[in-house]
Formats: sequence, C-alpha cells, structure tokens
Amino acid sequence: MFGFLFRAAGMVLLALALVLAVLDITRSISAQALILTPLANTWASVSAGTLAQTRQFLETSVHPLVWDPGLVFLLKLPSWLVLWFLSMVLLWLGQKRETPYGRFASR
Repeated sequence: MFGFLFRAAGMVLLALALVLAVLDITRSISAQALILTPLANTWASVSAGTLAQTRQFLETSVHPLVWDPGLVFLLKLPSWLVLWFLSMVLLWLGQKRETPYGRFASR
C-alpha cells in the first residue's frame, strides 16, 4: 500500500519539477541568459507565511543550525532540481520488489 503512495507522490513531484524546469527554460530564452529560480522564491510565491513559520519553528524548537547551513543550502538550489531529486527518491522507495525465488519459480 505504501509503495503505491510513494509512487503516486513521486509522479506528482516529477510533474511539478517538469513544469518548473519548463518555466525556467522559458524565462532563460526570453531573457537570453540563464535564469534558475531558487526553491526559496518558489516557496515564497506559493505560501510566504509557511516559509517564515518553518524558519521560526526550526530555529526555536529544533536547532538554529538546522535552518542556517542545512535548509538555506537547499533553498538556494533550483526548485526543479530539488523536486526532481525528491521524486526520484520517492519513486525508488515505491518500486515493486522482485520475487526472491526467480521469475518462473513456483512457491
């Protein structure tokens, strides 16, 4: 059951990564320069309040080092790259396992 959920979430994230990559390519072509939208800008345009709440939660409840070197590094990466990587991890976790007895062996 969890395999199906991982695969479905991975496919949704892969589709979002593709859309964000096409947006970056379109912006790069129109500006005649390489434009990569960081994850922080994408997250702020979708929901700026949750970005601030996440920062506050991580700095006060967890540890300030989780936010500053850890998550800030991820937020500076291109959004399509982060979503593509997460989708690949989810698709890998959700893949169907091969039977241990072989393809044509009966149990």
